[in-house]
Amino acid sequence: MSLHVLRWIMQIGLREANQQFSRLMKAVRRGREVLLTERGRPLAVVKPIRGGDETQSIIQRLETAGFLRPASRRKALPPWGPRSVRGVPVSETIRKERDER
Repeated sequence: MSLHVLRWIMQIGLREANQQFSRLMKAVRRGREVLLTERGRPLAVVKPIRGGDETQSIIQRLETAGFLRPASRRKALPPWGPRSVRGVPVSETIRKERDER
């Protein structure tokens, strides 16, 4: 396994990262950064998100700007299900439209 540690950053190839994903995520949860490489070249860095307060600040700014609206209720949404439609079945309408072509 070609896992290297550069200061506080773990370096690992993509194939091994795929095979060791759970282990890498545990390291990220502990605050480590992981440098992903492809054929020895740096490709991406996976690192923990810092500061939950920062996230709340971003959400608040989006709400203030009108891009985000808080939920009107806290309970779960009802389960999705099919809706019944009056009239001719949709499948029949589609069949007729295809025949007209």
